[in-house]
Amino acid sequence: KQWYQRRVRGHLADCVTALKEECPSLLIEVLSPDFRGDLAAVETLATSGLNVFAHNVETVNRLQRFVRDPRANYIQSMSVLVRAKEATDGVLTKTSLMLGLGETDDEILETLHDLRANGVDVVTFGQYMQPTVRHLKVKEYVTPEKFAEWQRIGDEMGFAYVASGPLVRSSYKAGELYIKNILKKRSARNEA
Repeated sequence: KQWYQRRVRGHLADCVTALKEECPSLLIEVLSPDFRGDLAAVETLATSGLNVFAHNVETVNRLQRFVRDPRANYIQSMSVLVRAKEATDGVLTKTSLMLGLGETDDEILETLHDLRANGVDVVTFGQYMQPTVRHLKVKEYVTPEKFAEWQRIGDEMGFAYVASGPLVRSSYKAGELYIKNILKKRSARNEA
C-alpha cells in the first residue's frame, strides 16, 4: 500500500512538473485524493508546480461516514487542505460540498467556518444526485434561492471564489477566469 501511494503521488507530481516544463504559463488544477492522510504525499503534489490544489470535503462532518469511503474523514480532509496551503506560497486551495444529503444550515456554516479557518480559498456547492440505486438517496432538492444564499454567505465569509448552484460540480468552469486572474495577480506580486 505504501509503495502504491508513493507511486501515485510521484506520478501526479511528475505530470504537473512535466506540463509546467513544457508550458510554464499553463495553469494547473489537480483534484487530489487524501492519500489516506499521508501529508508527505500532499506536500509532494502541492509543491510540484500546480496552481490550484483541490480536495473535496464532500459533506458536513456528521454525514462523512455515510457518504464517503470509511478510510476518508472530515479531519483528514481538512488536514490535507491545510498541508497543501502550508507547503508552498501562492497555491490556491479548493473544495466542494454536495447539498441535499440531510445536512442542516448550521452544519454547513460550521463547515464553511472550518474551511476559512484552514485557509481554503475556493468553495463550490452542488446538488447531490443519487448515481445508482446502491447509493444514498437524495434527502432534499435544494432550491436555487438557497444555493444563492450559500453563494452570498461564502462571499461574505471571504472566500476568494464561490460557485453555488444545483448543477455546480467540483470541476465547475464558471470560476475558471476568476481563479486565473487571482493566480496572475499573485504571480505579478511575487515577481515585483
